[in-house]
This record gives sequence, structure tokens and C-alpha cells, in this order.
Amino acid sequence: MKNIDRRKFIGKAALAGIGLAGAGAVISSCKRKTDASELNLPPILRGAPKGKKLRAGLIGTGERGMGAAINFISCGPDLEIIALADVFQDKIDACRARFDTFDLPIPAENCFTGFDGYKKLMALPDLDVVLLATPPQFRPEHFLEAVKTNKHVFMEKPVAVDSSGIRSVITSAKKAESLGLNVVTGTQRRHQEDYIATYQQVMNGAIGTITSAKAFWNQNHVWYREREPGWNDMEYMIRNWNNFCWLCGDHILDTHVHNIDVINWFMGKHPETAIGYGGRARRVTGDQYDFFSIDFDYGNGVSSHSMCRQIDSCANGTGELIMGTEGYTNCQNKIWDMKGNLVWEFEYPKDENGNQMETTLIPAYVQEHMHLVYAIRTGNYVNEAETTAISTLTAIMGRTAAYTGRAITWDEIFKSDMKLGPSKIEMGPVDMVFDVPVPGTPVIQNVKPQYKDQII
Repeated sequence: MKNIDRRKFIGKAALAGIGLAGAGAVISSCKRKTDASELNLPPILRGAPKGKKLRAGLIGTGERGMGAAINFISCGPDLEIIALADVFQDKIDACRARFDTFDLPIPAENCFTGFDGYKKLMALPDLDVVLLATPPQFRPEHFLEAVKTNKHVFMEKPVAVDSSGIRSVITSAKKAESLGLNVVTGTQRRHQEDYIATYQQVMNGAIGTITSAKAFWNQNHVWYREREPGWNDMEYMIRNWNNFCWLCGDHILDTHVHNIDVINWFMGKHPETAIGYGGRARRVTGDQYDFFSIDFDYGNGVSSHSMCRQIDSCANGTGELIMGTEGYTNCQNKIWDMKGNLVWEFEYPKDENGNQMETTLIPAYVQEHMHLVYAIRTGNYVNEAETTAISTLTAIMGRTAAYTGRAITWDEIFKSDMKLGPSKIEMGPVDMVFDVPVPGTPVIQNVKPQYKDQII
């Protein structure tokens, strides 16, 4: 067994010279009227427009994948799911059975299992769109194949778990753009009507110049699965993917990336450095932390405190707060002045008694798919892959700062040789040791020598 020094997580970039989106100045306090088109905001639709029938394939048939498929077919006319791919046959069977209840049968010959099932699905003729909803570890290779086979893409966040995957996604995003392939990602707050309206207010100077921010996703522990008889190492980990960093990226990516993305969006840039800490207190499976507390430095004295926690029986809450020189906002639907007076509030549709109802908005999960279909059918191009890759890398930078105890810069995390997971993805034993990272120590993960590049 060979120990890997934490210093080696920084190495030469596998790709050099890739430009980064999201760079830009923090907003000024100048008040002006800027419309949605100038701000590159997605349309708020009541339904996707009519047009050419679009046939989609779902890759990853778990709960989120099934949800994405339902969101897709419900967002407009002439939309179909015609194919499924998943590593496990029982997952496909359950998904097909659920579609049968909607009278939407999917033929068995269009269902593919195994780690190469996604390639067989994408090779189908007359397939227009793919929905990528597997564990995030597989997102970069699936996105690359989608671009190679000329498919429009919806892909869930996060879009990778390591720096190597991020660079792959950015490269594929640029190729997709050159081919005119539309790409929408699962950062649904950017498609949520109240968030969009609040963003417009802030961009028009409602809170002045941004001075600081905070983001938080604190909740109970999420699901985990005990190992069942007959499951080999790989099967157990994939069925329990939400508890292994190499598959999900830890919960700072899997859930908190939503809040991190909102801060990047409102800031108009990604942070320059991250420093923070985290730890594990009550988890019973996997190798992840229970909590993170990260300070992201955006430069010019502006920083965001970012925290997330998954521990039962604690105070919970999810959201964002951005402070400015003239006020502050929760980013979703309210703006206050510096004295705490409410000066603007998003107006939700009202019921018959005049009460505002947030639930009357079309869910952002559906708006995402409406936007994708709208872009395909109207030619109003959209490609969110690089922006979401940058927010994902921001979360990776924060995770690495906590795991190592180091201050991590944007340049070094982007150029890192970090690549998580076994060198070969196949069913059977996995010869890896899943030590929980200990910050400030020379070893943050023990791995077999053949896995020397898999640095957390």
C-alpha cells in the first residue's frame, strides 16, 4: 500500500489554455433598466412551443432520472421518451413499469444495461435529445458521447466530481456550441421565475454594489443503503452512490452546488480562492463529510460564507443572502434596504382571496425542459454546460480546501490532475481504501499504487 501526499493533488493540467466563462466584474451601484435579453436570462414560458416531434432517451433511471423524464414529456406537445439506459436491469424494469402507468410504453429493445448502455442508446436512429441523470462521476463521458452523436442534452448537476471531469465538460461544451447542440443543466434556480425577477432587480442596482454573501444548505442526513448479499464492491457503491465521493463528489457538490451557483450568478464571476473546514460525525457508510464551512474569496474584499450540513436533529435551512452597499436580498423574492425595510417583493399569482401563492408558478424543474425544447424548436440557442461546470468546480475547490486544510486557488484547482475513482469501471471487487480525509495531515487518502492519480 502506498500513501499519497496531499501536495500531489496539484499537478499539470491535462488540458491547457481553456478559457473560463463567468469572469466579470461585481455589479456596480449604478441604477439602470436592463431587460432580460441583455442579461442573457432564460425565457419564462407557460409551455414549450409546438414544433417537430422530439424523441429523448433517459440515461440513469433512478428517482431523479425518472423525474427528469416526466418533466421533459410534460413541458410541451409532441415530446416522447423512447429509450432507457442504466447499469442495472431492475432499475430499468421499475422505470418502464412506471411509464406503463402513464400509458407510455417503452419497448424492451430500446432498453440497455451495463456501463456501455449509454453508447447503445445514443446510437439509436431518430433520437434527438438525451437526459443525463446518472451519478455525477459518469457525466463527463456521457456528455462527450452525446456531443459525438449529435444529441441535444439535458444534464443534471453537478456535472463532474473532479478537475479532470470539469475540463472534459468544458471541452465538450465548446464542441456542442460549434455544432449548434443545445444544452440545459439542472441548476433550476436560474430557471425559476422569482429568482430571475430578483436577479434583474439586483443587476439594475437595487442593492448597490455587492459587498458580501452567504449560502447554506443544512438538512437531515439523506438516504443510504446497507450492503446486500451478492452485491460486489462496485454494485454496492453504485447502488449507494450518494455516500461515496468518487461517485457523487460529496454533498457540497451534490446539493449545495445549487446555492454556490446562485452566488456565482449574482456575483457575475467565480471565486479566486477558498479556505475552510469540514468533518464527519455521524455518517455510517461511505467516505464523505457531514458538514462543510467554506469562505470563498471573490476578490476586491468581497467574500461568501458557504456552509452545508447533513446531520439529523439539527437546525435546518436552505438559501442565499447577498449584501450590498444599499440593501440586501434573499436572491429569491425579497429586497430590503440597509435598515431592514422591505423595499421590493416578487408578486406571485393570487388565489380567489387575494393571497399570493408560490405554488402557482410553473416548477423550475419543468421550466428547464421548456427552455431546452424552446431553444431546439425556435433556434434561440442555449448552452449552460460551461457555466455549470464552473459552479461545480467552485464546489470542488471548497471541498478540497476542507479536505486538505489548505487555501486553494482557482488556477490550481482548475489545472489539478485530480481524478477520482478506480482506473477501470467494471463490476467486481474494487481495490481502493476509503479513508475519510483528515485536514492538515500529509495523507488524505490511501489507495493502491495503481490508483496513484486518484487524489481527493
